[in-house]
Amino acid sequence: MTIAFWCVLIAALLPYIFTVTAKLGGRRYDNRSPRLFLEQQTGLQQRAHWTQLNSFEAFPPFAAGVIIAHIAEAEQSQIDLLASLFIAARVAYGAAYLSDKATLRSLLWMLGLGTTVSLFVISA
Repeated sequence: MTIAFWCVLIAALLPYIFTVTAKLGGRRYDNRSPRLFLEQQTGLQQRAHWTQLNSFEAFPPFAAGVIIAHIAEAEQSQIDLLASLFIAARVAYGAAYLSDKATLRSLLWMLGLGTTVSLFVISA
């Protein structure tokens, strides 16, 4: 299995780290209505919830980009580099979001999106 494919697995699991963070602290977690509970969070837990939502949104195009790059037989070292950079950007994005650093968060989001777009470009 390639580094890029491992990165797809990491990207698929990454939102759940933020899910746990969103459910810890603050109000007592209510498993009978988890969506309502998460929508009512504030502060760090609210930002963790927003981070998990964004992470779920970022995953499909990234995974598609990796798969398409493999199918198109793009240079494996480029695919691996871009996939690794995506993971680094998304982890840093989450940290910036949790620490309420909006400008840095936006820059890291753009970096992650740029790596995803680049996966498609190297497939052309």
